[in-house]
Amino acid sequence: MTPQMEEQVNPPQLILCDVVGTLIGIRGSVGHIYAQLAQTFGVTVEPERLNNVFYEVFQRTPGADYTCKNMETLEYDWWYDIARRTFQRVDVLEQFPDFDDFFGSLYVHFATADPWFVYPDVWAKLQTWRSQRIELGILSNFDQRLLPVLDNLGLSPFFQSVTIPILAGAEKPDPQIFEYALAQHPGIERSNTWFIGDSFSQDYEGATAIGFQAILIQREE
Repeated sequence: MTPQMEEQVNPPQLILCDVVGTLIGIRGSVGHIYAQLAQTFGVTVEPERLNNVFYEVFQRTPGADYTCKNMETLEYDWWYDIARRTFQRVDVLEQFPDFDDFFGSLYVHFATADPWFVYPDVWAKLQTWRSQRIELGILSNFDQRLLPVLDNLGLSPFFQSVTIPILAGAEKPDPQIFEYALAQHPGIERSNTWFIGDSFSQDYEGATAIGFQAILIQREE
């Protein structure tokens, strides 16, 4: 997965992996997927512009409040707000006959395998780690849709644990989510744990702050 990993001398007992940008990527772009689905609802919008606006809105939106009482719809409502503001900013929101209906389809779509692909080098690494009897876990800021995504992509059998914010009550780089992930693997010390991710602030800094050995990877666009 990355040359840095081959340089490690002592093999880990546990490897925790980020997901998007590390194990899987998006087919095309978020903007293209949003635009394709919007087209089925009779709304035409330029994918590149939609993609640029989506990332602007996404980056300026505070993370979900995992201490709130209404956990049942927390993630859905958070993504609904981002999607609504994205389409509003490209001036097509009013063209939807029923935006709520559209968003429901969009939300479900990202729980399927269709928008995602597994990076080709991932399969060999997972097989190798499993043959070495290294415990594997997921540690991601993804929402609850990650579970069906992993199932649909055939990744679930490789991992003994899946940690996401709604379970841990915090998201990366908060130490709480890293501690929660480690606790799913009793008997393993943090010094024997690797964390692999593609974000310097969320993954590398978050993992090293609590004593994991962090490995930063960079996928080509």
